[in-house]
Amino acid sequence: MSDPIIVAGAGPVGLTVAGELARRGVPVRIFDRLAAPTGQSRAVLVHARSLELMERGGVVGEVLASGVRTDAMELRADGETVARIELGLVDSPYPYSVTIAQTETERILTEALAGHGVAVERERTVTALEQDGGGVRVTVRHADGREEVVAGAWLVGADGGHSDVRRLVGSALAGSFKGERFLMGDVDAEHGFDPHTMYTFFSAHDGPLLVFPMKDGRMRLIAQIPTTADGPATQEWLQRVADERSDSRIAIQHSRWLTTFDIHHAQVPRYRIGRVFLAGDAAHVHSPAGGQGMNTGMQDAFNLGWKLALAEAGQANAALLDSYHAERHPVGAKVIEFTTALTNVGTLSNPVAQRLRNRVMHAVTALAPVRLAMADKVEETVLSYRGSPVVVGAAGRSPISGGDHLPVADPALRAVLAPEHGHVLLTLAPDGAVPAPHASRYGFGVRQILVSAAGAPVNGYDAVVADPGGATAARCGLPRGGRVMLRPDGYVGAVATFEDEGPLDAYGDLLSS
Repeated sequence: MSDPIIVAGAGPVGLTVAGELARRGVPVRIFDRLAAPTGQSRAVLVHARSLELMERGGVVGEVLASGVRTDAMELRADGETVARIELGLVDSPYPYSVTIAQTETERILTEALAGHGVAVERERTVTALEQDGGGVRVTVRHADGREEVVAGAWLVGADGGHSDVRRLVGSALAGSFKGERFLMGDVDAEHGFDPHTMYTFFSAHDGPLLVFPMKDGRMRLIAQIPTTADGPATQEWLQRVADERSDSRIAIQHSRWLTTFDIHHAQVPRYRIGRVFLAGDAAHVHSPAGGQGMNTGMQDAFNLGWKLALAEAGQANAALLDSYHAERHPVGAKVIEFTTALTNVGTLSNPVAQRLRNRVMHAVTALAPVRLAMADKVEETVLSYRGSPVVVGAAGRSPISGGDHLPVADPALRAVLAPEHGHVLLTLAPDGAVPAPHASRYGFGVRQILVSAAGAPVNGYDAVVADPGGATAARCGLPRGGRVMLRPDGYVGAVATFEDEGPLDAYGDLLSS
């Protein structure tokens, strides 16, 4: 049996990458320094793109059942709505966010991981590591002080903003360290807010107030406070801030968790250092504005998991593992840019600048393209890996290209794709004339699925999905049909017409050469 892949950190990011490995049959050990799952529910939003990926991981149903559907984002100031962004504008089978306590997200992911026979090994701290071309050796300190040396094939550092793994590989966050300070509360409260809307209140005081209604009267409040503000977080302090900044009465009845914390805007220069990969807050930190942090980290994990699995199976080259940095580092940089801009807009102190901001934002968000762009940005549905070294770009004017996320709305096709662990080659035959399966052979496993108007079985295909009217082909920009190589993370590797299937072979060469 080969050495396991080691994951440090059992928050949402570490649990996701461990789950992606375990469901593909890859041996994995996951360590966490805490004795039990934290009761501190920091992140509360799961966005559309993350829900799409969770569908492929088999946990989206439980997430939907355990949270509250959030359909809009509303920005308010001086008792008026500055902007309201309907999240249903995005092109996704999940055109919304789910507001759910991070503790619940971790519970769901932990249970899914246990279903694959993997348990989190707790009170384990990574204190040293060595690596060479054959693997890594990690020293893990137990709660009783005993040390264990664990051999692994690869190491994933998903151990948060104060990452031990990041320190041990000699990396560091680089960026703006001016920082912001926040007061946050996970509370039970009486309020008059729409439970399906998340709110940002721009304030003439020290910064914005973010309000996230949750299940059963529970609420998340996050308020930016001066960096000079000191002292322990208290319910009275949070209530005072809520009274000052919100134009709706929030009556806090009970505090489940209160804290203050500082956030900087920074990321590591490299997401891969030899056989070590950094993900989530270990790789990038930024403002909580927009609820991007946990989602970006979990999508790091979805991107990395299948690539490590292929590498462990001997079905991938070094370029595939390098593509983790090439694809995810720019995403982290854009998230930092976006959240920094949101923070700057929300913290204007000059009254004239505040009024101008409100008027400009109200006017701009009245435009439909702007509302769509904002919804796409928040829900991360605009994210693409075009230009990645391991995708094949579109030929001609095809609207879909290697690196794009496949636009699948049909529930029957999604049901077929969801349990897939590896690559899938979709053959789209909207006119009923079914071509033979693609004959090329790859160095990695590929299942072939026929999407046809007739929906009748055809020899050589692993599955057939009926597509009356050719809706899927039309959404993919292939009204006359073609083939789409779908990566295990739901993103497109290559697109080919029936006349020219060269892009499929080119994609195989990229991964297998």
